[in-house]
Amino acid sequence: MTPLVRTTLAIALGAAVLAIGIGIGRHQTPDTPAASNAGSARRVLYYRAPMSGDTSPVPKKDPMGMDYVPVYDGQAADAPGTVALDPARLQTLGVRTERVRQGVQTLDLRASATLSADETRQYVVAPRFEGWVAHLYANQTGMAVRAGQPLLAVYSPALAAARQEIALADDAARRLSTTDPAGAAAMRRLREAAAARLRNWEVEAGTGTNVVYRSRVTGVVLEKPVLPGARFEAGEAILKVADLSTVWATAHVPVDQAGSLAPGQTAAFTSSALPGETVRGRVTFIQPVVDPAARTVDVRVELPNRDGQLRPGLYGQLQIAGPSRQALTVPATAVIDSGTRQVVLVKVGDGRFAPREVGIGRRFGDRVEILAGLQDGEEVVTSANFLIDAESNLQSALQGLGSHSHGAGATPAADAKPATPAAPAMTAPAADPRARDLRGSEPGAAGHEGH
Repeated sequence: MTPLVRTTLAIALGAAVLAIGIGIGRHQTPDTPAASNAGSARRVLYYRAPMSGDTSPVPKKDPMGMDYVPVYDGQAADAPGTVALDPARLQTLGVRTERVRQGVQTLDLRASATLSADETRQYVVAPRFEGWVAHLYANQTGMAVRAGQPLLAVYSPALAAARQEIALADDAARRLSTTDPAGAAAMRRLREAAAARLRNWEVEAGTGTNVVYRSRVTGVVLEKPVLPGARFEAGEAILKVADLSTVWATAHVPVDQAGSLAPGQTAAFTSSALPGETVRGRVTFIQPVVDPAARTVDVRVELPNRDGQLRPGLYGQLQIAGPSRQALTVPATAVIDSGTRQVVLVKVGDGRFAPREVGIGRRFGDRVEILAGLQDGEEVVTSANFLIDAESNLQSALQGLGSHSHGAGATPAADAKPATPAAPAMTAPAADPRARDLRGSEPGAAGHEGH
């Protein structure tokens, strides 16, 4: 190459370098006043991946096609696991949020319950003497009876003999009252002994060989174990009648919830067999003994049964109104329960959500009490939170929460500026693909990913 050619090439190369420098200077000139003017647009420190926390000095997209989020000068660093979603993706996922609120909550308890007859309104016909069923008026189980209505007539030789003794003693005392006062007194004592036997048998001292038993209450026949002509022993129950104007609803309540219950609390009973109907009553008894097998406590609610629709054996649901108190609550759908910890997604900015571990207390209907981790007025995700969990790899964020105190999973500080290499360079491929994934998720390697 001749000296003339070399000189020409050197001049051309210098002119090209000068032109490039002038172009770069012109391109950067408009940004200089904006950066120095305190009242204009904020200066971008770096760009952060919404999924992994990877950073880049220039705008780019992550492997899922999501834009890196700009981090501005003076902006606080996001917590580990923070997810940034654009408005279109928020609408596609159906993300909804609701504010954490402080207010008066009522501790309502819901439990399954079964109806039964009121034990204090049940009566049995059990003669205190042996005999036979002469006639059975209440001859059907479930038959409705009125108070005073005849149920059955029975015959007993011992009862007939006692009544006959009374009649004979009365007649003899009348005849001996003028001629033999001592004999008349003996007959009166004999009559009194026979009348005492009848009183002990709860039978009137009238005449006749049969005794008619009448219903004491208006109700239904629950049990009828005898037939006409059947023999019975003294004390044997031959009929059972129940007054169903009031029934019991018995619920098996977990022992950890029974502590908030007390007799006198109001309750409401509903059943699929009675659509649209709600029967209100009150708690009358709480079993003092815990069922060792089910670890439950029986709670009894007394319900009025004016129209007879509450039949013993009917299954339904009980809602018992508990005490009211102030509590900080969120919708139950906002809490993601892993079994070992409970987490909610808190809105920390426009389209940005951060996982936060919380402590939960009692449940008030469709809301859950928050004991720690949230403040009144903060917003939490109530729908599509599991989709955000999947998209942002929330499990990794939860692990980062556990190791945050050791420095794992930290994001770059707000005032930290990623180092810009002098010239783009290709990163050597890792021998193992997993090593590349691990390196990309570490904060130290985040600044080199995607250069």
